Amino acid sequence: MTPVVVAKKRRGFDPNTFLATIGDGRKLVTAARKQRIFAQGDTADAVFYIQKGKVRLSVVSQAGKEATIGILNERNFFGEGALAGQTQRMLSAAAMTDCELLRVDKKAMMDALHREHTFSDMFVAYLLARNVRYEEDLVDQLFNSSEKRLARVLLLLAHFGKEGIPETVIPKISQETLAEMVGTTRSRVSFFMNRFRKLGFIHYNGGLQVHSSLLNVVLHD
Repeated sequence: MTPVVVAKKRRGFDPNTFLATIGDGRKLVTAARKQRIFAQGDTADAVFYIQKGKVRLSVVSQAGKEATIGILNERNFFGEGALAGQTQRMLSAAAMTDCELLRVDKKAMMDALHREHTFSDMFVAYLLARNVRYEEDLVDQLFNSSEKRLARVLLLLAHFGKEGIPETVIPKISQETLAEMVGTTRSRVSFFMNRFRKLGFIHYNGGLQVHSSLLNVVLHD
């Protein structure tokens, strides 16, 4: 099979359709806003795929401190640690909006990955991209100021990059959650958000809107 044919095949591959038709071991589940999907310490026996909504991943330390690991959107997977030998969930997942999720049992997911190479390639590419994102987050946390980290989080949440058009951040993110993601205090987040608003980097109009000018904060030395 030529590279051109392979590329066309991948472009025409729809993971929603495939995951919905892989047979036993998968089911559609719904989660209302703020509902817990699974908790840290639960049995890791399935992978989830977001068909609609947003999901928050978080972890709690032994001292009881909670940190947000990431916020996932439609067409994202989570819970994939079950495929790597995890017997218990290392983090918690909760719905940030009303969600429609496809729950795929570990065995069904493994069988699908072995059987369908296009799906396997797509899944591996997704995991690699996610790993790069986690590395960028770590570098950001180690070397950038809290102001830069907040600016980067806002740009990521707004999916900035699509023709420079600012997008509304949905759902509304509390300053406490932003502080957890940035690794700072709520008061510092409030201070920087007010500064960004006064400088015209963000504004509130039926939701938080992020403008391309916020990149100046991230790029400025």
